[in-house]
Amino acid sequence: MKKIQLCLSAMAAAAALMAPTAPAQAQQKFMTIGTGGVTGVYYAAGGAICRLVNKDRAKHGIRCSVESTGGSVFNVNTIKAGELDLGFTQSDVQFNSLKGVGQFKDAGAYGDLRAVFAVHPEPFTVLARKEAGVTKFEDFKGKRFNVGNPGSGTRSSMEELLGAMGWKLGDFSLASELKADEHGPALCDGKIDGFYYAVGHPSANIQDPTTSCGAKLVSITGPAVDKLVAEKPYYAKVTLPGGLYPNNPQPTNTYGVIATVVASSKTPTDTVYAVVKSVFENFDEFKKLHPALGNLNPENMIKDGLSAPLHEGAVKYYKEKGWIK
Repeated sequence: MKKIQLCLSAMAAAAALMAPTAPAQAQQKFMTIGTGGVTGVYYAAGGAICRLVNKDRAKHGIRCSVESTGGSVFNVNTIKAGELDLGFTQSDVQFNSLKGVGQFKDAGAYGDLRAVFAVHPEPFTVLARKEAGVTKFEDFKGKRFNVGNPGSGTRSSMEELLGAMGWKLGDFSLASELKADEHGPALCDGKIDGFYYAVGHPSANIQDPTTSCGAKLVSITGPAVDKLVAEKPYYAKVTLPGGLYPNNPQPTNTYGVIATVVASSKTPTDTVYAVVKSVFENFDEFKKLHPALGNLNPENMIKDGLSAPLHEGAVKYYKEKGWIK
């Protein structure tokens, strides 16, 4: 009899110990940030955000995870479908989605899209195989070129550039659709002659082929680029400094967009508030988590490249800081 009572007492004590933890477990929320290829800056920056959010998990109960995805367009569409909470997207893709133009013409305007903050500049970067004999972008006509995978911001920007130049995909002998993680090895293996990629710098994705097979950066300039930059509010001219990558001592002139983080108006206010607060309350640490984040400042991050209205959770924090009225 004594043994049974002891067991019952032990079970009751265990139940009492477990009781307070059950509601805490029930309250824990999970959120996912859509990024891009694992060698790109989106994935690293997403990891940096989640690291800071998870550091304060005991306070807000939100667990953040990063998902490697097909990139900007994929992230917007997946947020719209309710399968991602937040995602990285190029400023031009954000604009097009909000307005229902470009690659979103058939889907129509996405009125629930919300901006959270801008991150790093993303110059369009072209790399050529050392042996390809390419000195300017026009030299790729008739060559094997990677135009980016469908669903990426890189691909949509590539198509916009080709349209402005009066080119078609058929002007390349091969218009491959490799993902960002695949185009560097393909270049060094001689399977393609060049690729186009929107990425923050410095990037391991560019570092690897310039180091391992002497790949060459190619400028993107000319009347078509001048026209695009003049007409599109989300584009700006950029110069990559000489010596940024091995075997490329010369400056490289190009243009580009800004990486932004977006959500849906349906993404909970407390989730977005926790993300924004975690980043800006640990801002010096955030900037150190990747070289592309090193020159960020809050003043630009809350306005540059943001076409969509700010998310309520972001507005709440920015008002608390006195950054917006």
